[in-house]
Amino acid sequence: MPDTIETIPAEPGSLHEMILQQLDDDQAQDVVSIPLEGKSSIADHMVIASGRSTRQVAAMAQKLAEKIKHRGEPSPRVEGLPAADWVLIDAGDVVVHLFRPEVRGFYNLERMWGFGEEPDAKRKMGSA
Repeated sequence: MPDTIETIPAEPGSLHEMILQQLDDDQAQDVVSIPLEGKSSIADHMVIASGRSTRQVAAMAQKLAEKIKHRGEPSPRVEGLPAADWVLIDAGDVVVHLFRPEVRGFYNLERMWGFGEEPDAKRKMGSA
């Protein structure tokens, strides 16, 4: 996993900020937010985080999906929940990937998206 680059706060009141706060509240590990705006049409932000077990990954995903709905956003698409090794939550402007650490290491999405190659473009989020 990459070292902490720097913490850049999300826009106050944004869906992105709410997601990062919820993941922090749920004790997600190694939370990384990759800005996609202008680089991809799939979303403005990709958030990647780990849970310690399938149970924690599933609980974080379910809680996050509920919180997004209660916020008044369209219901997010959630995939991978039954196995909970890798859960994808598509919340429109923000796509969230929740992994068990071994699965995250195998797929290494941060590297695929160039995390760490351009420090100004990608940021590690959460407590340092």
